[in-house]
Amino acid sequence: MQTFFFAAGLLAIAVGGVHSILGEVLIFSRMRDRTIVPTRGAPLLQERHVRILWATWHIVTVFGCAIGAILLKLAHSSSQLGFQGFVGDSIVVATLLSSLLVLIGTSARHPGWIGLLGVAVLTWIGQRGALI
Repeated sequence: MQTFFFAAGLLAIAVGGVHSILGEVLIFSRMRDRTIVPTRGAPLLQERHVRILWATWHIVTVFGCAIGAILLKLAHSSSQLGFQGFVGDSIVVATLLSSLLVLIGTSARHPGWIGLLGVAVLTWIGQRGALI
């Protein structure tokens, strides 16, 4: 088993789960009127904007879990190193850029950049180990 891919996969899933849970608790709970999808955002946001913001928020979690699942699969795979390298490098670039966006966009006040950077670094280290 490739330990760094495994750790990166678990971290990606954890970051996704924490993202959704804290978003619901800290942001969307105040925008909800006893419904699953929040609808209150006035005066700044209209209901349709709040709805798509909520959906987009949770899409990030779905994508994070998908990346985590791919990394967990790569952790147990020893074949197709060329494809594994492409997938791993794609995940490194995506999570590194995402980390930078959160870091810059929040002036480092949102801790999500740390988790995303952790996924990028662990995947990058895993890539180096898989190629040796």
